[in-house]
Amino acid sequence: MSIKEGQKAPDFCLNDKDGNNVCLKDFRGKWVVLYFYPKDNTPGCTKESIGFSEELEKIKELNAEVLGISPDSEKSHTKFADKHNLKVTLLSDPEKEVLKSYNVWQLKKMFGREVYGVVRSTFLINPEGLIEKAWNKVKVKGHVEDVVCSLEDNQ
Repeated sequence: MSIKEGQKAPDFCLNDKDGNNVCLKDFRGKWVVLYFYPKDNTPGCTKESIGFSEELEKIKELNAEVLGISPDSEKSHTKFADKHNLKVTLLSDPEKEVLKSYNVWQLKKMFGREVYGVVRSTFLINPEGLIEKAWNKVKVKGHVEDVVCSLEDNQ
């Protein structure tokens, strides 16, 4: 079942790269840019994470936080963040529970065969915890700018 704009964002608690438990409810009263990406250190995921990191100061000025989720381990997130000087909070979902609750863990075609994986998606969650905007099947080019514009439009 896909996540619709206007519905309550599914709550979650996941560990960040340092093993700290981060919960969506901790950000009530702020905007949250929640992006799901397939894999650390792959070209598109790296570009997207660097893009959000580069815009993080502007995003924080708009009363927002950025959370990135993939099925990668905390250790993988640490290496990824260190290698690319990422400033965004990366959360690990190896059990894929949050990926499934946001309907981003889907059957995809890769190299002519079907496999389950993360469909790159972003959700803008408003300070009341509702989905303000959803981007599904995201193309990386220009995406971070679109998210920042949406945040600015909602101020």
